[in-house]
Amino acid sequence: QVQLVESGGGLVQAGGSLRLSCAASGRTFNSYAMGWFRQAAGKEREFVARITSSGASTYYADSVKGRFTISRDNAKNTVYLEMNSLKAEDTAVYYCAADTVGFAGGPRPLAAYDYWGQGTQVTVSS
Repeated sequence: QVQLVESGGGLVQAGGSLRLSCAASGRTFNSYAMGWFRQAAGKEREFVARITSSGASTYYADSVKGRFTISRDNAKNTVYLEMNSLKAEDTAVYYCAADTVGFAGGPRPLAAYDYWGQGTQVTVSS
């Protein structure tokens, strides 16, 4: 069992930046690919970014490419999402998720992720 705890959300003005963190429990973090998803009010949860278990490969949704960066520190069991040039449409609850198929490439669908955090709210004011 893996527990994921997100932090770093908050209220920011458009054009600003935030850094989300997701801390994982357990000793097998470095074997999991990690993903970030978001869900805006009234909308379905959508893929944001993914990083493979080694950190060698990353994938992004087109809507965040060039503005968001996913990274991980396997020594700290933590994955990060650096968000820059934030827009009002980035407002959502952001979730991190762990995929036990750590080497698999591509964004992978929601159902591929085995563990989920509780989410952290990001609100971007325009």
